[in-house]
Amino acid sequence: MNKNFYITTPIYYPSGNPHMGHAYSSIIADIFARFKRLEGYNVLFLTGTDEHGLKIQREAEKNQKSPKVFCDELSEKFKELTKILNLSNDDFIRTTEDRHYKSVKDIWDRLVKSGDIYLDKYSGWYSVSDEAYYDEDEIEDSNGKKISKTSGSTVDWVEEESYFFKLSAWSKKLLKHYKENKDFILPVSRKNEVVKFVEKGLKDLSVSRTSFSWGIPVPKNKKHVIYVWLDALTNYISALNFPDTTKEKYKNFWPADIHIIGKDILRFHAIYWPAFLLAAKLPLPKKIFGHGWILSDDKKMSKSLGNILDPIEIIDNYGVDQLRYYLVKEVSLGNDGSISMENLKNCINNDLANNYGNLCQRVFSFIKKNCSNKIPKAKKLKDVDLQLLNSLKNNVPTLIKLMNSQNLNEYIKLVVSYSFEANKYFNDLEPWSVKKNDPERMHTILFTISEQIKNISILLNSIIPVSTGKVLKTMNIKKENILISEIDNLNCFDHDKKLKELDILFNKIEK
Repeated sequence: MNKNFYITTPIYYPSGNPHMGHAYSSIIADIFARFKRLEGYNVLFLTGTDEHGLKIQREAEKNQKSPKVFCDELSEKFKELTKILNLSNDDFIRTTEDRHYKSVKDIWDRLVKSGDIYLDKYSGWYSVSDEAYYDEDEIEDSNGKKISKTSGSTVDWVEEESYFFKLSAWSKKLLKHYKENKDFILPVSRKNEVVKFVEKGLKDLSVSRTSFSWGIPVPKNKKHVIYVWLDALTNYISALNFPDTTKEKYKNFWPADIHIIGKDILRFHAIYWPAFLLAAKLPLPKKIFGHGWILSDDKKMSKSLGNILDPIEIIDNYGVDQLRYYLVKEVSLGNDGSISMENLKNCINNDLANNYGNLCQRVFSFIKKNCSNKIPKAKKLKDVDLQLLNSLKNNVPTLIKLMNSQNLNEYIKLVVSYSFEANKYFNDLEPWSVKKNDPERMHTILFTISEQIKNISILLNSIIPVSTGKVLKTMNIKKENILISEIDNLNCFDHDKKLKELDILFNKIEK
């Protein structure tokens, strides 16, 4: 069985500061990457920045900087974001790196060799903001301007010499691939959207520009730079040392297991990218998952509405695990999700502080006072103990399936339900009452609840790694034992070792 797993975020366009959309895509990808590691997989998790194009060039000029210096500064902010969000990415790709230039030029040469690129003249509607071309039926008039119906960005009429990719030649093969690979595009609503678009018929795609210079020059024609999406999408293989397909990195990790993207860039990933790869005779990624937008109080975030939620500010005020947990719990992955500060506070208080956090604090405090601060052994588990443990253990295959089908919302609800059950078990069995007459039974209760805390912590580890890491460290669980397979191991505890001190995991938010 192949135990390698390759997951990517979109590479972010650093024309401005990171926002909640960037944070959401990154957190989602990080959760899946961490979970696969918990499953014992060798994971490669990639993120990065897409640094070419007219938009970047204009922003750099506006700031009186060279495009490269401008990108260096902004890319650092996105690198810093990976630390702030506590991402476990293994690589950070920049499209201004030499390794990326080599990959893009090789892809270009392959497409020229296959006869899929030709020189002609482009005329049509183009959005600098989206770095996208739009058909006539995709734009509308608004206050005397032409805008994209989907993004609301201004579009301009462009006419220039351009190299074209024969996208129209790949319609049938793309539709065949979608049909034969049911999970290639998820959720299903996104797949239906793509199929409908391709069935209308695809037009050849302009893949070079002459009106600006900030990009990778077209081989043998320096007047042109390679269009940003052919450039940007190649990052997923340039990070694997492509075009050297003989090296272990490429052989182990391509094709990618999943690209996590926002729905606004679905067309580029689900149509252009596979068409480029088919033409270049390279394997296609296994899955493209397009998540929805994060809304602020049911409205799309925008500067004009003043409703942009800053992930860094939220983390500074409430904590990184708190934001990660809330985004997963509150938003059904694949759909648009509305978030608010009020709901964030309720979620922290109810799910984290009152439930999981309170459970850990109560149990560890009791063990400290009554068992010399050591998790006791259990001689015989009763039905009520086994019922608690087995309700979780028997559902591990379901939980793995939920996570691997990107059903994060249901996954977290199920795991949290075990935390509520554990609190109820502790309250109902009252070890403080049992200890006088039956200390052995008290030990069994404490062992059982400790075992359940360990299991819940492992299952939540990919979502709230800081907090669960503290809990598992308190229990002296070794790093090599933080695996899904250890959920069935009743011998994880060192009963002779004292628990480490655990500070309050989640402070309650006063409202």
